[in-house]
Amino acid sequence: MKYLSTLVLAAGLALTALPASAQTAPKPPSAAAVASAKEILTMKNANAMYSGAVASMVQRVKETLMGRNLNWQKDLDEVSLVIAKSQAGRSNEIGETMAQIYATDFTEQELKDIVAFYKSPVGQKLLVQEPKSILASSQFMQQWANAFAEEVNQMFRAEMHKRGKDL
Repeated sequence: MKYLSTLVLAAGLALTALPASAQTAPKPPSAAAVASAKEILTMKNANAMYSGAVASMVQRVKETLMGRNLNWQKDLDEVSLVIAKSQAGRSNEIGETMAQIYATDFTEQELKDIVAFYKSPVGQKLLVQEPKSILASSQFMQQWANAFAEEVNQMFRAEMHKRGKDL
């Protein structure tokens, strides 16, 4: 108990030692900054990342509940449709929060510059090509990881064989 009160006292002292500016909440981003952030997210088609979030979550919870009692499948299927429909717009919360994050992480002018860049020819090419490049990179990393894992597996087997233990 003494340790806990010492910890609370230390935390309180640490907070009072912070400059006043560090104790205040950050200034919320301007409406223009949020609008620019939303424009960037729209150009990057960010909603593709989260547009199925509600349906996916409903499905995941339904499957978990179904695992508890398979006799409830019909009811859970019906209820999942009701819940998915009633919560359909909730994924917009993700986009709104992403815009707030961008608008907080970048200045209004930086966001305007990013919008201008994405509207330029090279920015347009980046918007089209980047998803393809990321996919190709991801596929390569997966192939590399699989091949490397097999090499490491063989190394383990060889070293264990030297010790008289076959895996």
